[in-house]
Amino acid sequence: MDFQKYKQYVNQLKTGKQLPDAIYLHQNALSAMPAALLSLTDKITRELKIPADDWNIIKLNKRDFKITFLNYPNFETSGYPTLQHSFTVDLNKLTVRKASYEQSDNPPILHRKETFISSDHPLWSLFREITAEGEKIGLYKNTRTIGFKKNWEKLIADKGYFLDDEGRLHPCKDQQICHDPSIDGPVTVKRHKTAINRNQLSQPMQILARHNYLNGEYSILDYGCGKGDDIRELEAHGINVSGWDPVYFPDNTITQNDIVNLGFVLNVIEDIDERTATLKRAWQHTDKLLIVAVMVAGETITRQFTPYKDGVITSRNTFQRYYSQPEFRSYLESSLDESAIAVGQGIFIIFKEKTEEQQFLLERQFVKRDWLQKTQRQIQQKQPTVRKDLIDKHLALFTDFWETSLELGRIPANSEFEFSTQIRQIAGSHNKAHEALKNHFGNDLFAEAEQRRRDDLLVYFALNLFEKRKPQTQMPEGLKRDIKYFYNSYAEAVKQATKVLFTLGKPQIIYAACVKAYQQLQCGEFNENHSYIFHKKYLGDLPPELRIYIGCATQLYGDLDNIHLIKAHIRSGKVSLMRYDNWNKSEPLLIERIKIKLREQTIDFFEYGEIFEPPPLENKALFEPGCKSPAVTYAQ
Repeated sequence: MDFQKYKQYVNQLKTGKQLPDAIYLHQNALSAMPAALLSLTDKITRELKIPADDWNIIKLNKRDFKITFLNYPNFETSGYPTLQHSFTVDLNKLTVRKASYEQSDNPPILHRKETFISSDHPLWSLFREITAEGEKIGLYKNTRTIGFKKNWEKLIADKGYFLDDEGRLHPCKDQQICHDPSIDGPVTVKRHKTAINRNQLSQPMQILARHNYLNGEYSILDYGCGKGDDIRELEAHGINVSGWDPVYFPDNTITQNDIVNLGFVLNVIEDIDERTATLKRAWQHTDKLLIVAVMVAGETITRQFTPYKDGVITSRNTFQRYYSQPEFRSYLESSLDESAIAVGQGIFIIFKEKTEEQQFLLERQFVKRDWLQKTQRQIQQKQPTVRKDLIDKHLALFTDFWETSLELGRIPANSEFEFSTQIRQIAGSHNKAHEALKNHFGNDLFAEAEQRRRDDLLVYFALNLFEKRKPQTQMPEGLKRDIKYFYNSYAEAVKQATKVLFTLGKPQIIYAACVKAYQQLQCGEFNENHSYIFHKKYLGDLPPELRIYIGCATQLYGDLDNIHLIKAHIRSGKVSLMRYDNWNKSEPLLIERIKIKLREQTIDFFEYGEIFEPPPLENKALFEPGCKSPAVTYAQ
């Protein structure tokens, strides 16, 4: 029989488990095969001396001239039988290959056993019942990952079920008492023990405060609020806040709010479906943004505990699902089909209101700079010139307008200056006021402000490109004005940002930016052709190329609130973040180092204190205000 005839006979088969590239049949259903095909299989087993009791499933390939004989010894007695061995016969090459799983602890398994037999088989109804059990709890939603025993058992445990000795499914009872294949015996997960007492705001709330979301303008829902310490603190500040918790405040009403905080909730839910459902419920109740936080840890932490489902069981019988930073971002984005913005280690913000998202990203790149002190020096040094009497008479108003211009790097629109009506009444227009103030204070300050704002925008657009964010049809009005003033068009802004972004793969560009930063700041540690280390407070003063380079890394990591030093690697495409135990000490100890690999887009965490001795920072003076780093001769 040639391949064409073989394919013809195989395609005639209507019985068996039909897959795109093969058909599977149990021995008891072989009578459904065309006579010529049945004769071929008999001939193969005789000539190759494959005993009838050494296989019970036959696989007929549709796209190759191959037949495989598989042995599932417990086909009739187990809900999900395991493969013992198989014989694959290549009818083109006339070869046979045996594969054995007898010693494997993770062999292939069968599902949907009723499809392998005919409907008149005495066990067909039982097999169909077993399949229906799995369908009911969603075991077959992703068939690509369930073909092996351990994956299958883990999925079942994730669904809150376990298999008995006959392979039948049973639900976990008594609040998650369940048997997991990685643990001997039953496990009782005590979720209520994960709530902790707080004497300060939680990390997600601190991040909201840092980004001015706790200014009283937004209503906040703390979803999974635990004992309610955050709520009491926010209420003391007059903030419109409510909370709900399944243990401590189960009767509170969950209402729609501007902001929803889901802080350290998902990581204590052992059922992955419930975990995702909780995430989606929290997302449904926010109008503007959702902030989500989980525990992030590496193997040095997780290996101290007992594995359970996709996480671990702690000594207090609580469940913890530790994530990596990229893994948690992927989980959020795939679950909500939205972009997630890293704002901390294991902390992300997802915006429902896209204009709010653009405003957040824009303001995130604009470094708040105190122009007042510099302006006052200029006022004292320069003699008033044009419109002296007018400016002197309304000095506070004109100074306020001037500082707004310096902050924006351009003339404010009417809506961008609170006292626009007054300044226009006095000066005639914003333009006239601006020209008078340039003459009064000097143009150098404004030219510097323009350049800084242009750099901020360049960083903003470049990082948006790095994140592969789609252009927003709705933009904050201030951003539209910035684009028009600094770039003429959105397309031109993107063009310039793209140009800069694509140059960052060149070590000479990073090298030049590090040299420029080191010369300007005269602070930090410069290692020729290797790296530049500086304190994070100087990040906004770096050249835009270096800000973008580091910004790409921190977008993978999140906000730098606990970080002290940043190390830009010149040639390897890496950025390192260093956190010290107490920066105020003369020689603080390094307790964590995070290495971000931009080319691979991965993050490595290195902790000090248990396994590795924390090294002291012996040259701290190089990173302090007023520091004067040693002069360096730079390579050309």
